[in-house]
Amino acid sequence: MDPDNRITITVCGDGGCGKSSITLRLVRSEWTHDYDPTIEDSYSVTRSVDGQSYFLMLTDTAGQEEYRSLWAASNLRSDAFLLVYDITNQHSLDGLEYFVEMIDMEEENRIDQGKVPPVKLVAGNKCDLSSGRVIKAAEGLEWARKRRCGFMETSAREMVNIEETFALLVRRVVEARRLAASGGITAMHTEGTAALPPFNEKDGSPSSPNEGNEPKESFWKKLRCW
Repeated sequence: MDPDNRITITVCGDGGCGKSSITLRLVRSEWTHDYDPTIEDSYSVTRSVDGQSYFLMLTDTAGQEEYRSLWAASNLRSDAFLLVYDITNQHSLDGLEYFVEMIDMEEENRIDQGKVPPVKLVAGNKCDLSSGRVIKAAEGLEWARKRRCGFMETSAREMVNIEETFALLVRRVVEARRLAASGGITAMHTEGTAALPPFNEKDGSPSSPNEGNEPKESFWKKLRCW
């Protein structure tokens, strides 16, 4: 396969946030409710995005603090990072700062060397557990925007936004490579998140993209995140 179609992705976040569940949903279409702390696992899978076949090499990393020293330099060489938190656990979002700081340092190094900077995307997992939600979608989105990351909400159990999340990562890596090749690294570095519908100021939920027009099933309703 063409090396340009090979994409490395590191999945990181606190222990118990669902990193392994998201990864296994993509790779094996499996889901388990049992929590078995991961030290580090690697997987590969082929996916077609926009009519092009891509070979994805995934690294599911340790989330427990005692294992973070094992976060090898090889992980930081990834094309993309999926930063996962649990929408029912505020600490899991706060815990992403550790990973973002390391990724940002790697990003600066790559830009200084004229290399393609990494793609960052934040995923608020377990969006099926709406009754236990403590982190509103608007909060997760704002957190991601401030750190120049893309944003999605996912559910490994209900298979919500799993394929879509990795497809977005692929598209962003392809775009990052294109911009780097054309000398547009600086512009890409300052543009963080994907365009999302406006949010309802009252409860922090997204408004329908068709609000005020003829009623249609909203994009968000189709994804069952909200």
